[in-house]
Amino acid sequence: MAAVEIRSLRKQFGDLRAIDGVDLTIGDGEFLVLLGPSGCGKTTLLRMIAGLERPTAGEIHIGGERVDGDVPPRARGIAMVFQSYALYPHRTVFQNIAFPLEASRMPRDRITEKVQWASEMFGISRLLGRYPRQLSGGERQRVALCRALVRDPKVFLFDEPLANLDAKLRNTARDELKRFQRRIGTTSVYVTHDQVEAMGLGDRIAVMDHGKVRQLGTPREVYEEPVDTFVATFVGQPPMNLLDLGDAGPPRTLVGFRPEHFLPRSVFGPGDDLRTFRFHVRRVEYLGSDRYVYGSVPGSDASDSTVIAKLPGTITLAIPEGEMQEYAVPKRMLRCFDADTGARRVP
Repeated sequence: MAAVEIRSLRKQFGDLRAIDGVDLTIGDGEFLVLLGPSGCGKTTLLRMIAGLERPTAGEIHIGGERVDGDVPPRARGIAMVFQSYALYPHRTVFQNIAFPLEASRMPRDRITEKVQWASEMFGISRLLGRYPRQLSGGERQRVALCRALVRDPKVFLFDEPLANLDAKLRNTARDELKRFQRRIGTTSVYVTHDQVEAMGLGDRIAVMDHGKVRQLGTPREVYEEPVDTFVATFVGQPPMNLLDLGDAGPPRTLVGFRPEHFLPRSVFGPGDDLRTFRFHVRRVEYLGSDRYVYGSVPGSDASDSTVIAKLPGTITLAIPEGEMQEYAVPKRMLRCFDADTGARRVP
């Protein structure tokens, strides 16, 4: 295992700053998720750690050794798992897992021992004689993980490895991946645009946008205490509601609150410290465990013109569409942001 340290890292493609001064320290044994929209620079950053892209400026250290210069990928002590899994179609599962060991000229009996160990860990020892075309998406993912594991890397790098799986299989694979990383304890860097994956897997999350890290923190910190409106609206499904109420400036202030905290006034107790809103209900979506209520708050300018309330399915109140109702948010759940810069304001 090894810590990864990134110092003032930059990557320029012509006039485009794909990575713009990133500083990160990833602890020994930590699972760090790089989260952000397409084009934010997260995959470029991962590829620079791997040695597949050369930085324009800055430093990368793995296990205390600087590797951003001429240290090739194979000498960095990393193992990378791609979205496509990159399995050889003409090789069996055993041969795919064994390939990096054969390339390093490991003795045959040791190769067999390591492949058997890894395949048993992931429950695919019965598949060793099959070819990739005979496997499901989840089984191919396990083969790719086994192939990475047998290399005994200092650092695992994951580039959206669950993206090609269906929703049900992604949930199972996410659980397996987290248990695997905890058992092995190897430092891991994981790229995704899926916030559910990020929240479920990461010890910490680095939220990226336009080549910069906007916030670095635990899943709870990133969700509950976003540092700006980008993080507030990117992390969370549905996203945080942002209202310009026109009563807090100048400078203008946006008031933010999560949809699950925005509930009918009647569900709160008389002693609760609340901010109450008039809420014009336009549409109600029933989703089984939850109900999403879409509408607007008169006198405000919502950032996307729609305010969303997320109600637990256990709340059986009638919610008539087209009517004005009283909704409220506990004041402790309100977050304030500068309307011009988007930066968080802390009272």
